[in-house]
Amino acid sequence: MSGIGPVEPDGDTRPLDPPPLAPRLRSGPVIHLPGRHRRTTAAAFLAVAALAAGTLLYLTRPRPAPPPEVRFPSQTTSFRYLYMQVRDAKATLPEFEFTIQALTESDAPVTVLSISQPYAGLSLTSGPATPLRVKGNGSRKIAVTVRVTECGKVPRNAGLPFLDVTLRNTRAKEAHSYILGARYARDLSTALEVACGNEFR
Repeated sequence: MSGIGPVEPDGDTRPLDPPPLAPRLRSGPVIHLPGRHRRTTAAAFLAVAALAAGTLLYLTRPRPAPPPEVRFPSQTTSFRYLYMQVRDAKATLPEFEFTIQALTESDAPVTVLSISQPYAGLSLTSGPATPLRVKGNGSRKIAVTVRVTECGKVPRNAGLPFLDVTLRNTRAKEAHSYILGARYARDLSTALEVACGNEFR
């Protein structure tokens, strides 16, 4: 047969498959959470919110002013001379006793660690024995026994004698000297004269 017929395509003449369609989301019924689960979630949310609110209130609460610092013990403690008694002027080591009162002007208690005096010829002991405690805003009587160990080292005129006292409170430990006044000086001179007689230097 002569002539030119239709041009035959080269290759596979089968029709191409159509391109695949994008998968479609299946639309179905809305999934509802059970009521119990919703209540648990709401309760957890409320608990977290309450905790956050409580933390915020705690962090922003007004802070109280810090308490005032405790003063040094020598600033709050005083000693008052009450009276003196001569016990025995004829003893080998004559002695006499005087009574003082320790007072504190602070809520903080004070401990009296030691009581001494500047004269080499005298020795002191206290009753109650040191260390002794004086409560805050309180007072305590202390009996001090003085023994004359060497009359040659005791001054004839005590002048303005003082006591050396070591104190301690929660803030500090201090050594402080207290002058007990003219009446104590007079009574001390009289007691020393009775104890030593003409042995004064």
